[in-house]
Amino acid sequence: MSSRPFDSLEPLDPTTADQVVSTLPDDEALARLRWLGPELARHNRLYHRLAQPEIEDHTYDRLLRELELLEERFPQHRDPDSVTQRVGEKVAALAPFVHATPMLSLQNAFSDEELRAFQTRVFRELNRTEQALEPETKLTYTVEPKLDGVAIELVYEQGALVGAGTRGDGATGEDVLHNVRTIRDIPSRLIGEGWPARLDVRGEILMRLRDFDAMNERLIARGEDPKVNPRNATAGTIRLLDASITAERTLSFFAHSLGEIRGGPAGASQSEILERLASWGLPVSPETRRCQGIEEVLDAVEGLRAQRDSLPYEIDGAVIKVDACELQEALGFVTRSPRWAIAFKYPPPEVETVLEDVGFQVGRTGTVTPVAHLRPAQVGGVTVSRASLHNKEHIAELDLRLGDRVIVVRRGDVIPKVERAILDADHHARPPIPFPDRCPECQTPLERKDYKAGEREILRCPNSFGCPAQVRAGIRHFASRAGMDIQGLGEKLIDQLVSVGLVRTVSDLYRLEDQKRQLVSLERMAEKSADNLLDAIDDSRSRTLARGLFALGIPTVGESTARDLAAHFGSLDAIRQASIEELVQVDGVAEWTASQVHTFFRSEAAQRELTALRDHEVSFVIRAEAPPPPPPTKQSPFSGKTVVLTGTLSSMTRDEAKARLLALGATVTGSVSTKTDLLIAGEKAGSKLSKANKLGIEVLDEEALLDALERQ
Repeated sequence: MSSRPFDSLEPLDPTTADQVVSTLPDDEALARLRWLGPELARHNRLYHRLAQPEIEDHTYDRLLRELELLEERFPQHRDPDSVTQRVGEKVAALAPFVHATPMLSLQNAFSDEELRAFQTRVFRELNRTEQALEPETKLTYTVEPKLDGVAIELVYEQGALVGAGTRGDGATGEDVLHNVRTIRDIPSRLIGEGWPARLDVRGEILMRLRDFDAMNERLIARGEDPKVNPRNATAGTIRLLDASITAERTLSFFAHSLGEIRGGPAGASQSEILERLASWGLPVSPETRRCQGIEEVLDAVEGLRAQRDSLPYEIDGAVIKVDACELQEALGFVTRSPRWAIAFKYPPPEVETVLEDVGFQVGRTGTVTPVAHLRPAQVGGVTVSRASLHNKEHIAELDLRLGDRVIVVRRGDVIPKVERAILDADHHARPPIPFPDRCPECQTPLERKDYKAGEREILRCPNSFGCPAQVRAGIRHFASRAGMDIQGLGEKLIDQLVSVGLVRTVSDLYRLEDQKRQLVSLERMAEKSADNLLDAIDDSRSRTLARGLFALGIPTVGESTARDLAAHFGSLDAIRQASIEELVQVDGVAEWTASQVHTFFRSEAAQRELTALRDHEVSFVIRAEAPPPPPPTKQSPFSGKTVVLTGTLSSMTRDEAKARLLALGATVTGSVSTKTDLLIAGEKAGSKLSKANKLGIEVLDEEALLDALERQ
């Protein structure tokens, strides 16, 4: 390396990079470090913001590794804003983020006439001020894509990124700075010059389609469920507590406006503001257009709609803003929206295709619903071959026949739906859609019953604990994040466990430790993966009563109802013994829901399953989720230590123990690794205890834990 100039972009051989960097003279190494950091930041912007890379990915990766080695050698010279520092850290909880000025929403328009009416209102309001306009005046507007992501505010002080928060209710959002720091096209420090002392930048965080596809491929390869669409994936990712996961899922950002500004102006118009933001290193949408008069605006809106399917990210409309800041100030606001801006919403994407067949799927509660099998067609940038048909009444309303040409839409760009049939001359000659008499999964005769006193007829498979489809869906629901939160138990793995007979009910999950040999033999399941899964299952034995009620999959009982029942009755036994009259006394529980809860707990199958769960020491005993622990006020034996809980504790639940440990400064994780400092082992501790002993990790029993807690 010493034979090349310090500003060379020739990467080192990765097999010898460590040796070369360590033997380089100090002055040459420091010169290389000081040049390479900003240079890689520049290439980062070229790739992520401008899509104009100057070097290959493998070259960037090798140079990044060289920078890491140089920073390890000279940690005192590491720039805190270095591209190497965007790996992400964990936070205990999302703190509130207060917006210095409210983040407002926009009024919507759905037609050209509504956009012309918007201009009429603008003229009327301006003519009430000193900004009187002639009727033939052509106002200047900007037209920007309405990005389908998550609204965010970035706070820069003296050019450094110091805060980031979601919109929330417009006044207060959630602090997500730990996640925002992992987004490569958001600069940790502004470039250029002339930026204000404080600058609140507003924009949209999103996931590009290529990054969404890549993320889903990784999830599927790990046996986890893929995400439904980029927007939902973005919303979930930006709120994660563990930013290392966020760093793995590539997010993008576009700036579109400003909030608080102190210590200098940012521009006299919206278009000038965007130009300045771009000059300071912040990405802005290249699809933004500056228009003279409403007719140019209409052309730009239509042009953006025509681009919609070819853009690298999803949009659901266009945003039109009066360009001049002076006029924006004169126009002001109405309620929670600016008078100087409006969002034009595009209709959901639709396509014409053929209804080739109708299948029937069995849901978690046994309800059998029809699914359209379509001739594959592109709609909204996605190939669809299946779509929702809801129920028998919906099919009758549309008068659908097999072989009909149909219009399919993606409302909200999520689940395709058959909107209508094209009634041609041959429509009535085509065969009607036949409905099954037996369950398509287990062949059990189907029940036909009215839903909620005759609103509609539903088909239902009564074989709740024997139908494979209901078993698979029930386990997915039981293991979900809002339920027992069993990490790593994805859809594909559940399908395998059910198909080979390892799991037939949710209680069977807690028997898997005795069947580890069969578990390890499953496809894509090695020893380490099996251990991680068993640890996650073991960790789920103690959950709150509300989460347990939701996890059981009682018909009509969602998260909110589960919380209400838990708060009212306080124990699972009290709910099991409650009459319908007692259940309807709970706020938010209607008679239909009460009857469903009452029926569920009196079924023989549910009673067997609850008994089996108790036999496996699965308990739902806490009324509500424990609040986030307060920060530790003093040092304790647990401060800064990574602790794992396993087994059953007699004096408290594991959630209670976790809350107390967190309050004393510990980090509590779900699996044992070389980073674990301490294992708390209750009765019947399993694989975690064995692993801890192998790794030489300190182990405390419950008595020792209580003694340590009492001394605090």
